[in-house]
Amino acid sequence: MTLTTPSPATDAGSGDDAPRPRPPWLKLIAIGVAGLAVLAGAGWLGLQWLTPHPYSGTVMQAPTAAPSMDGLFFSDGTPVEVDEFEGDLLLVYFGYTACPDVCPTTLSQVAAARKLIGDDGDRVRLVMISIDPERDALEDLDDYVEAFDPTFLGATGEVEAVERVAAQYGIFFAKGDPLGDGYAMDHTATLMGIDRDGHLRIVWPAQLDVERLAADLDELL
Repeated sequence: MTLTTPSPATDAGSGDDAPRPRPPWLKLIAIGVAGLAVLAGAGWLGLQWLTPHPYSGTVMQAPTAAPSMDGLFFSDGTPVEVDEFEGDLLLVYFGYTACPDVCPTTLSQVAAARKLIGDDGDRVRLVMISIDPERDALEDLDDYVEAFDPTFLGATGEVEAVERVAAQYGIFFAKGDPLGDGYAMDHTATLMGIDRDGHLRIVWPAQLDVERLAADLDELL
């Protein structure tokens, strides 16, 4: 009688529960999926980086030097020079202290937006140019704007100088209807932003959203 040796397939412990080697193509698929996930993440970050900021105002398409403010003065008699603000973001607003609605609203919104961006708000300056120099003495103008934010500045000049500068910035103003013991001023109520290089960069509409304005200011800085 011939003795036979059991084959490995019939040895004890080599049944269906024994671990089997993974096919090499399965490892390739796993590597591919991981690679696609990395590329997708990088692509999303890239899109976020490349997507332009959605400004809430109208952005100038080409850098344009901000018009001169020759003929306008601060309360201490210093002439208003745009170049003096280079390195900071300068906001310019044409308004008047007797304004019953849009002027105080705009100044309040700018003050709130400056606070939202934290320490960077120190690099945002605002100058309100009075379109009513007959009633707005320079010292009174300072008191008015500083009530909204102690960093705000007021400036004005002779009516002819204010008209000339306002026209260069696309601002219209004129005496309007009687208001109390005085009169109202009809005026363009936009807010303008001059970037850190002295370029007129953006014009915001009269209706401002504080959070969106803050995001714009942060982006411009």
